[in-house]
Amino acid sequence: MPTTPVTEDQVIEALRPVEDPELHRSIVDLGMLKAVQIRDNGVVGVLVALTVPGCPLKGEITRRVSEAATELDGVESIDLEFTVMTDEEREGVRTLVHGGGGSATAGSNQAHGHAEGREIPFAKNSSKTRPLLISSGKGGVGKSSVTTNLAVALAEQGYKVGVVDADIYGYSIPRMLGTDRDPIVIDEMLLPPEMWGVRCISIGFFIPQEQAVIWRGPMLHKALEQFLTDVFWDEPDFLLIDMPPGTGDIALSLAQFLPRGEVFVVTTPQPAAQKVAAMSAAMAEKVNLPVRGIIENMSWFTGDDGKNYEIFGSGGGQKLADELGVPLLGKLPLTNALREGGDDGRPITAVSPESETAKAFHEMARQIAVDMKPNKVYSDALKVI
Repeated sequence: MPTTPVTEDQVIEALRPVEDPELHRSIVDLGMLKAVQIRDNGVVGVLVALTVPGCPLKGEITRRVSEAATELDGVESIDLEFTVMTDEEREGVRTLVHGGGGSATAGSNQAHGHAEGREIPFAKNSSKTRPLLISSGKGGVGKSSVTTNLAVALAEQGYKVGVVDADIYGYSIPRMLGTDRDPIVIDEMLLPPEMWGVRCISIGFFIPQEQAVIWRGPMLHKALEQFLTDVFWDEPDFLLIDMPPGTGDIALSLAQFLPRGEVFVVTTPQPAAQKVAAMSAAMAEKVNLPVRGIIENMSWFTGDDGKNYEIFGSGGGQKLADELGVPLLGKLPLTNALREGGDDGRPITAVSPESETAKAFHEMARQIAVDMKPNKVYSDALKVI
């Protein structure tokens, strides 16, 4: 019995579930599907408009479109061609997924530091995103390694996760995640690269490699604001902020931008590190951000003889947790694999899931996501009179 010829409408509906790999929206709804043509011998012509020239994910779009179309009865193959969206079409995409309004301008509201024309979505009570500020009192305690692996652990547990590399002077998140491309710009909206299920943004994407960042407070303020407003985060469940060490301008700006933020302090067992970390916790309390937990890194080293050696002492993390009245979420060993994974862009949580370290990160992620889940859901639509 001859196969009924496929129709253009059937092809369009078959392609509707196909999502743009970065925008996570249907290529049909985004206006990327420009034409469908039914040809002889089961061949279907498809024209797709890429959001930007030289789209790095063109190959992935090709694969998704081809698989979806050839699943239809009567379609033997597709002839896929590409074009590029016009400026007006890109503006329409940005408005659809990110809303209207111009780009952020820091300092336009001196009381809050918010931009004219666009609010910081994570500051709203109605936002489902939990901002997690990962801080430390001093450098060298492994804060960025903790941020990276905690983000990967949350993503592996099924959550949508983003990371803001707010350590402007000592950015390292892109390297630790192994991101191999820069953000894509669509009508002043930034699409952050994604690796290991985690989206990230960093000043490292916008300056030449090895160039130092020499900025004063206002420029830092503006950069952070744009990371929060101009980047398409797509309503993540968690937005981790890799804070700079200490208690400077960036910490103050983020306290203004993210009044719903939750602070987690990374320290080592060393008493000196614990005392400095306490200062970071004290600042969080002064700006009305709750410290939710302590993470102790470099707690021990396991020698070739199988014994654990507490080379940085012991008890610092627990002592700080007790002083603040918050839980010690976990203790992490000092391992070469954790360090090498950060250098190579292969987080230990992703590549060695059965390791002691990865299991510790997964347990901390579970505690944060489940045990520490807020009890109340607030809505901007509900007002107390």
